[in-house]
Amino acid sequence: MTQLVPPPSTSGKGLLARVEDALLPLINLVFLLLMFFIVAGQLTNEPLPELPGATARQQARSPDADLMVPADGQWLVDGQALTGGSLLEALPVPDDNQPLKIAADQSLTMTDLETLLQLLEQGGYAQVLLLTEPGA
Repeated sequence: MTQLVPPPSTSGKGLLARVEDALLPLINLVFLLLMFFIVAGQLTNEPLPELPGATARQQARSPDADLMVPADGQWLVDGQALTGGSLLEALPVPDDNQPLKIAADQSLTMTDLETLLQLLEQGGYAQVLLLTEPGA
C-alpha cells in the first residue's frame, strides 16, 4: 500500500516552515506591485477636467458660426430667424477662401439640411463647413 504522507525532507524543516518559505516570493511580488502602483498612480487634489457630456457644458453658449440651424429647422443669423429669400441676403458674400460655417443641431433631419444646402448652392456658396458636436 502507498503512503499518503510525503517522505521527510532532507532540509530538516517541518511542513509549516516549508509552506512559509514557498509563500515568501509571492508576498514579495505582491509588495512590489503595491509599491509600483503607489508610485505610478500619484493621488492629487486637483479636480478632474470637465467631461464632454457634463451638465455644466449645457450652458447657453453659441458656437462661432455664420448660420445656426436648431432642431426645429429654423435658420438663424445673428439670432434672427430668416426665410429662404432673406437668408442669402443676411449671410456674408460667398468666398472660396473662407467657407460658410453652419452650426446644426444634432437632431436636425437630413431633409431640412438638404433643403438648406441646396439653397446655399443656388446662392453661390461652393464650400460650407458643418460644425458638429461630439455625441454624449
